[in-house]
Amino acid sequence: MTTPPERACVSTEATPATGVCAPEVAGLVDAAQALAAGQLVAFPTETVYGLGARADDDAAVARIFAAKGRPSDHPLIVHVCDQGGAEAFAGQMPAPAQRLIDAFWPGPVTVIVPRAPGRGAAAAGGQASIGLRCPAHPVALALLRACAGLGVPGVAAPSANRFGRISPTTAAHVREEFGPGLIVLDGGACQVGIESAIIDCTRQQPVLLRPGLLTREMLQQVLGEPLAEPDAHSPRASGTLEAHYAPRARLRLADVAGLDLLAGHGAGLAVYSRSRPALPQGAVWRAMPATPELAARCLFADLRALDRADIQQIWVEQPPRLPEWEGVRDRLRRAAAAGLEAGPNSGPAHEQETT
Repeated sequence: MTTPPERACVSTEATPATGVCAPEVAGLVDAAQALAAGQLVAFPTETVYGLGARADDDAAVARIFAAKGRPSDHPLIVHVCDQGGAEAFAGQMPAPAQRLIDAFWPGPVTVIVPRAPGRGAAAAGGQASIGLRCPAHPVALALLRACAGLGVPGVAAPSANRFGRISPTTAAHVREEFGPGLIVLDGGACQVGIESAIIDCTRQQPVLLRPGLLTREMLQQVLGEPLAEPDAHSPRASGTLEAHYAPRARLRLADVAGLDLLAGHGAGLAVYSRSRPALPQGAVWRAMPATPELAARCLFADLRALDRADIQQIWVEQPPRLPEWEGVRDRLRRAAAAGLEAGPNSGPAHEQETT
């Protein structure tokens, strides 16, 4: 039984909150100028690395869709450096959105609000609403402020990976996806590790479209009302397709009892779990962190490490059914759904791929 190399997600460098000095990041000014000229730039946020283009230039935004292989009607999130940047794209700022901004910006919360006419149409996927976020990473903020100084009010940026695949949480992950031709600002390993929560604030009651590290309870406490569930009238939003966040290997979910039945399933197998099950010789085991915060930070880096280990199937222990694990559960559920789309495969009776 083997274990992949040490985690990239547990950085020995200073965290963005305490040690990354944004002005010292190589190429930041050049990156801002490239964005202003309509080019693509990858940059770190506290959640994942983003692939950015100026959000007020539809032709520049189209380059994101082309580079990722992403459908042009699947909207992007516009990253801004402050409330003023958000107001450049918002037709209005509903009260629930303002409460979330006041409480959590800069931070891992995206608000969907009515879009200002003539602004960010391509970034919004042609919808009348638009997603806005102010990231907490100092490199991202420094880049966005430099862009604002060059007349760029916001940067549209999905995760910097090929469409539907694992989000990148280091600069090396981005280079694995796109090669050496892309400008990449290196801000170290992302400290949150999964994408922001997305809240639709365009309707009478706010709707949680995508969970993140911040719990539903934390969001509802600020809003002063319950979050509704998505329905047929919800706007399209980043990262909400049923199948997403997928490794090359097929990912499957199982409870602990299901993992204990894997002994006869042969080589090319990896298990990602909080407890170490019995596995056949040559299988790979990687420990899932025991806390939701660390599990979120390590999730995508760990899945990438398993992908590099020549694995065909990754069996993942279901995270606890607790509110603080909702974001991690969401990402794993969608990654498992992508595996289901690839075709059936045999497995233990306790498999729970779509839970």
